Amino acid sequence: MAIGSKDKYTDKQKRKAQKIEEAYLHQGLSPDESEKIAWATVNKQSGGGEKSGSGKLMPEHKKKKARKDSAQNAVTTKKEKSKPNALENWTLVELKEKARKDDIAGRSSMNKADLIQALRRH
Repeated sequence: MAIGSKDKYTDKQKRKAQKIEEAYLHQGLSPDESEKIAWATVNKQSGGGEKSGSGKLMPEHKKKKARKDSAQNAVTTKKEKSKPNALENWTLVELKEKARKDDIAGRSSMNKADLIQALRRH
């Protein structure tokens, strides 16, 4: 079982995860990897556990927006990484140099992800 309790998930969500896991096992993935992908898929589609105490009080429209934003970010990231000049392909030293040229404050304490985000905002 993946890290964390699955008590907050409905029976329907558990069945969905089981079906997804079985499909990945059938494709030849390891049991651990299949389970991780299955629960990640359930979380992505439904926003996590639906029982009390699992964020169920969040309005559905906010959950829907968060899932949509997450999906759009994933697509954007995938497109960016496939470009040869994508910032993700740059080294940390190159990113810091670019940030210095763009005069981005706090660049020396930023990690790679923070630098990429700051450069995109700039």
